[in-house]
Amino acid sequence: MAVTLMWFRDDLRVSDNPALAAAAGSGDDVVACYVLDEDTEGMRPLGGASKWWLHHSLAALAASLAELGVPLVLRRGPAEEVLPRLVDECSARAVVVWNRRYGLVERTTDATLKAAFADDGLEVASFQANLMFEPWEVTSGSGEAYKVFTPFWRACLSFRPPRRPLPAPTRLSGPELASDDLGAWGLLPTSPDWAQGLRRTWTPGEAGAHARLDDFLDGAASGYKDNRDLPGVQGTSMLSPHLRFGEISPFEVWHAAQDHQDSSTAEDIRVFGSELGWREFSWQLLYFNPELATVNYRPEFNAFAWESSTRSELEAWQRGRTGYPLIDAGMRQMWEIGWMHNRVRMATASFLIKNLLIDWRVGEKWFWDCLVDADAASNAASWQWVAGSGGRCQPLLPHLQPRPAEQEVRSRGAVPRAVRTGTGGRGQHPRAVEGDGPGLSRSRRRPQGESPAGPERLQGPVGELTGR
Repeated sequence: MAVTLMWFRDDLRVSDNPALAAAAGSGDDVVACYVLDEDTEGMRPLGGASKWWLHHSLAALAASLAELGVPLVLRRGPAEEVLPRLVDECSARAVVVWNRRYGLVERTTDATLKAAFADDGLEVASFQANLMFEPWEVTSGSGEAYKVFTPFWRACLSFRPPRRPLPAPTRLSGPELASDDLGAWGLLPTSPDWAQGLRRTWTPGEAGAHARLDDFLDGAASGYKDNRDLPGVQGTSMLSPHLRFGEISPFEVWHAAQDHQDSSTAEDIRVFGSELGWREFSWQLLYFNPELATVNYRPEFNAFAWESSTRSELEAWQRGRTGYPLIDAGMRQMWEIGWMHNRVRMATASFLIKNLLIDWRVGEKWFWDCLVDADAASNAASWQWVAGSGGRCQPLLPHLQPRPAEQEVRSRGAVPRAVRTGTGGRGQHPRAVEGDGPGLSRSRRRPQGESPAGPERLQGPVGELTGR
C-alpha cells in the first residue's frame, strides 16, 4: 500500500490546505507529521510567546486530524535527517507533500530534501497555501521585485483573483507511527508560568481562528478604515497569530471578507484587504532579501553610528517604564497578552530607534521573543520601515514620536486603559533581567510634551546617509 506523507509546517489547519487535500485525494494511506526543527544551521528558534502558541496549535491540529482518522506524528530534530527516517518507517512506497515556505533556510532545506527523495525514486509535490501571491509571480515591469507597497499591491490585484478556499477532507486513514510527546518538548513556560494573559486572550487553533474571523466580520469590520488606527477600541481583526501559524489561510480570510461586504462596508473591506497585502509585501521583501532581520535593506544605513545604551535604558523600554504613557502601555500590553496594536508597535519601535538611538535589531529580537504573532517577514520588515532603512521609507515621522502619537490618540477619543490609568500588564516580565530599575535617566528625559533627544540628533546623520 502506498503512503502519502503530509509534512505540516506553518499551515496548521485541515481546511484550505492544498497539500493535505492532495494527500486525501491520492487514495493512499496518509501519515501526518510535524517536525520541530531548531537544529538546522540558520533556522531561527521561536520566541517564548510563539512557543506557547505552537504547543496549543499543535494540540488543536492533532484533535482535528484524530477526528478525520489519523494521528499527528511529532518528531524533533533536523528535518533533513528526520523526514527520511519517517519515510523509511512507512515501509512502503511513499509520496511526500508539503506547502511551500519562503525563508532562505527553509527553502534550502526543502530543495535538499526534494533532491534526496528524487534520487531515491520518491515523488515530492509542493503547493501554494500561505501566500495569495507567490513572491516571484508579481514583479515590476523590469522583472524586479517591488520595493514600494502601493505599486506592489496594485500589481497583485491586477494579476489574478485569489483562488477560492478548498474544503477540509472528510476522512483519512493511515498507519500509526511512534510520536514524541508534545508536553516533553517544553514549549510551555513553567518556572514561572507567565502565560496567564495569553490563555485569557487567545484560543490557538483552527477553530479559534475562524471564531476570531467571524467576530471581526460581525463587528469591527464595520468602521475598520478609521478604527484600525485607534488603540483604545476593538478596531482590528487580531488574526495575525492565526495567520502566522497557518491556522487559517489568507485565501479564507480574503474571501470571507469579500463575501461579507455590502455597500456600507465596501471601503472598510478594501482597506482590510490591503492589510493582507502588507503581509504579502513583507514576504516578498524577505524572499528577495533573506537577511531582512539582521541586515539593513538600504546599505547606506550601515554607516549609522548607533548609541551604546545603558542596561537600565533598554530595560525601561522593555518593561514599559519609560515614563511615556503610550509607549509604556504598549510594551506592557505585549508582555501581558503577546500582542500590541499596530499603531502602538510603530510608536514603541520609533521610540527605541529615534529617541534612544538603539539599533533596530535589538528591538526586532525583543518583539520576536514576546509576540505570539512574531512573523519572520512582517516583524523584520516593520522594524526596518520604522528605522527608515527599509525600502523607500520616511526615516523621521513626527506622528510616531511618543507625545504627538499619544496626543493624536487622545484627540480621537480612543485611549487604551493602560494609558488612562498608568497601569497595565504584569509589571515584571519574567524574561527580563532581574531588578526593577528607575526607568529612563534624567539625561534621557525631557519636560512634559517633549521627547528624548534622539530625533534632533538623528536628523543630521539620516540626511547625510539618504542625501536629504
